[in-house]
Amino acid sequence: MEAVLTSVIAVVGTLLGALVAGLLQYRLTRRERVAVQAADLRRERLAAVTALVSALAEHRRAMWVREDLRLNGADAAVYEQARAASHATRAAITAPLTAVQILVPALAGQAAMAAGAAFSLRHAADADALNAGRDAAIAAADQLVLAAAGAL
Repeated sequence: MEAVLTSVIAVVGTLLGALVAGLLQYRLTRRERVAVQAADLRRERLAAVTALVSALAEHRRAMWVREDLRLNGADAAVYEQARAASHATRAAITAPLTAVQILVPALAGQAAMAAGAAFSLRHAADADALNAGRDAAIAAADQLVLAAAGAL
């Protein structure tokens, strides 16, 4: 009887040991998976913000060139070429802006403000207004980057 009891205790101990080891392995695997997912999400968020800031810079430059040409009475063909370029750069803002608004909702307002600042270069009254608008758009993009640094 004592041998049977010893055997039962040994089997139960082995089963409990296997169960504890399995639970520990499950928790460790899950913790690693959560860490990988968090790192992937951070990379996606950083890529979205980077793409947006880059697209805003391109649009800001294209709008400044376009409006500078308009204000200086450039040839219509040259102006239309710059206008087409500015339309392309504005369209290029849509995807990264949407990505930032979805992936980093805390930055949605600042991202929209930075985009709006770049868009506002259109129809500048004069060169001073154009330059002031460009400076404001740069500052808004810089604020977005600072906010992203804190959020990410």
